[in-house]
Amino acid sequence: MVSCLLIVFPLVYEDRNLLIIFTQIFIFAIFAMSYDILLGFTGIISFGHAMFFGIGAYSMSIFMKRFEPEMLYVFLALIVGVFLSAIVSYVVGLLTLRLKTHYYAMLTLALANLFYVGAEKWRSLTEGADGFTFRIPDFLRERVNFYLITLVLMVLVYFALKLFIQSPFGKVLVAIKENEQRTESLGFNILYYKIIASIIAGILASIAGALYAISLRFVNTSVFSIDITLDALLMTIIGGVGTIIGAVIGSGVIEFSHYWLTSLVKLHWIFERWIIFFGILYILTVMFFPKGIVGALTALKRKARHEKKHDQSDKMTG
Repeated sequence: MVSCLLIVFPLVYEDRNLLIIFTQIFIFAIFAMSYDILLGFTGIISFGHAMFFGIGAYSMSIFMKRFEPEMLYVFLALIVGVFLSAIVSYVVGLLTLRLKTHYYAMLTLALANLFYVGAEKWRSLTEGADGFTFRIPDFLRERVNFYLITLVLMVLVYFALKLFIQSPFGKVLVAIKENEQRTESLGFNILYYKIIASIIAGILASIAGALYAISLRFVNTSVFSIDITLDALLMTIIGGVGTIIGAVIGSGVIEFSHYWLTSLVKLHWIFERWIIFFGILYILTVMFFPKGIVGALTALKRKARHEKKHDQSDKMTG
């Protein structure tokens, strides 16, 4: 139902700014869903997820800069980004996933910083922090076309991940999160399952990065920064860890909050420091919605259902 309304939206309401915001929401929803595979269903906390986002962004940007802006090269760039991200996530998984909790998180952060520094220094390819612009096919220059493409991809990723989580493989991932030792004692190769989850998350993050680069028609080293990973973490936590749909909702909350807060700069200079308000939003969410928006709504629904059953039993006994 919501997907149908979003498809119709650009046809009935022509607002370029809203179209851009929704496009960014769809892109970051894919990125946040990829992070939720790690955090929400496997229990892996990564501070280096931006490295896959950056690989996708730079793959697309370099192809579009070096070759003609045609759809063929867009697909080739997407494939190259996915392939590189799969290899990197496999290697990173082998090197890091044997480590536990904060040790793993710190090592992924170090590896992401390595990519960031590499992009800074390899100026002949990336042009460093200055970045570069590039052309894209005329079909993608049309905001409505790109809006619909990102929407369709987000919906496809959502349903694909729902099926993945409900599969026997996905249930093992959930079991690993709940009790890794017990799952291993049942004969499952924990490292194998974690690496596969990492590869899937890396591939989806790469696709999100490629779409992000197309939306801006510009790329620089910021796509490898920890801020990108923290955005995914915030979106996942605010929406609801381990829910998939929570990543989409969290993306919407963060992007709309960013747009709203930056638009308030005209009213007062303090809104130039909008990141402070993001911090406050995160603190309030953790305090009042520790399970995220989806978790809170689910708890309210269960409570209402329980009270309804309780009232019905009282009427029967009365």
